[in-house]
Amino acid sequence: MSTETRTGADGAVGAMTPRPFRVTSHRQETRDTWTLELEPVRGAPLVARPGQFTMVYAFGVGEVPLSVSGGPVSGGPVSGGPVSGGPVGEGGDGQLMHTVRAVGAVTEAICAARPGDVLGVRGPFGQGWPLRAAAGSDVVVVAGGLGLAPLRPVVRQILRRRADFGAVAVLAGSRTPDDILFRRELAGWQDRADLQTLVSVDGGQPGWRGRVGVVTALLPEVHVDPARAVAFICGPEVMMRLTARALVDVGVPADHVHLSMERNMHCGLGHCGRCQLGPLILCQDGPVRGYDRLAPLMAVREL
Repeated sequence: MSTETRTGADGAVGAMTPRPFRVTSHRQETRDTWTLELEPVRGAPLVARPGQFTMVYAFGVGEVPLSVSGGPVSGGPVSGGPVSGGPVGEGGDGQLMHTVRAVGAVTEAICAARPGDVLGVRGPFGQGWPLRAAAGSDVVVVAGGLGLAPLRPVVRQILRRRADFGAVAVLAGSRTPDDILFRRELAGWQDRADLQTLVSVDGGQPGWRGRVGVVTALLPEVHVDPARAVAFICGPEVMMRLTARALVDVGVPADHVHLSMERNMHCGLGHCGRCQLGPLILCQDGPVRGYDRLAPLMAVREL
């Protein structure tokens, strides 16, 4: 998005001016994480590519970058045909969705917003997941913790056009069973015969009968051909670095491994430099980049 003034149904709006969006749904995912669905008070819906983010403003408190976890998708499906809604009971893709963890004053205010409340939204910003380029390939999706939120639209898009892809594996890790996101949707993915979905937690609890261990430990169970695979990874940086390296070590080309880098986005326009990673300004050059470009940057401590 450029800094030039854009004009929409709600008048002339600068790129730094948030549009008002009304909260239409507020659903608690875990003890500290909520999913909000938003619709514009005026004008057209916000359309984002999977992997992009917006700047969300809690009026009187502040603004934070948030990954899009669902909503209208630009570019349509991978190949021809209509885009259908999401799973029943989990919200469709007609409204902008953000999944937010309450970790500070701004995110706490956003998580506290109830249906009818108004938040400000700018964007979408950044480079998304190269899903079209993955058509015809096997796909590995690896999510750690809240990293499942920006990957959820990827899985939804793949399932809508399942015939466009080869084998597909989704690996989701979290700290504890209570921290698992999108439980109903994950259970639906696990029930599908055309999708391998594995879930693991760092530490089990009484009654937990699933896998225990870091998400990278699930990689040997994945049924894909490394030479024709594309990987999408999002989570804590150390987890992404180890996962990417493990995939490359078994034969996945480095330029087929894509990571979503999290930095302190502030303007979304590439002006402030707060999200710089070496030569990259991630609000514009990212957040999604190939591991072939990111590997030398991630090897530098505290870059």
